[in-house]
Amino acid sequence: MSNWEELEARCMDCTACRLCEKRHNVVFGVGKKDARVMFIGEGPGEQEDLQGEPFVGRAGQLLDKLLYAIDLDRHKNVYIANIVKCRPPMNRDPQEDEQESCIGYLREQTRLIRPRIIVTLGRIAGMKLIKPDLRITREHGSVIERKGITMIPMFHPAALLRNPANMEGAFRDFLILREKINEICPEVYGN
Repeated sequence: MSNWEELEARCMDCTACRLCEKRHNVVFGVGKKDARVMFIGEGPGEQEDLQGEPFVGRAGQLLDKLLYAIDLDRHKNVYIANIVKCRPPMNRDPQEDEQESCIGYLREQTRLIRPRIIVTLGRIAGMKLIKPDLRITREHGSVIERKGITMIPMFHPAALLRNPANMEGAFRDFLILREKINEICPEVYGN
């Protein structure tokens, strides 16, 4: 058990897996430290590694637009993190041992933040946090209750950039998220 500053300091110095060898920055997370809504992706990409903040490249810009569409903001009322905090080479999927080396940081972040809703972004995050056989193309936007937390798997914004045909479904998922926020934790919107 640690407090926020101790956890972040430990994470910044982490050398538990090979991803630390080529990183520019540890990408710890961004947002409100007591957010009721938490978004979790798989790992940082090139821009995230350079800037030290999750979802700042093209996919992050799309995520910000989707957040804005339902009155959410990465600096005001949500928290955004990743399963792994260092960039996998060539933006490959984080391998199982890398995820296991890093998952403790995410668990501690979640314990400290105490979100009511967790949105997993993409297949890897959904499989790691919701269920190992999650099929993102079939199950995106579904609402799953787990240990008192509402979980919603969604498409990763980078996948939406590669396949814009899924954008309509992704937007519907964000509308589902807005409904759940209004139902479970309307204080997110200041209500």
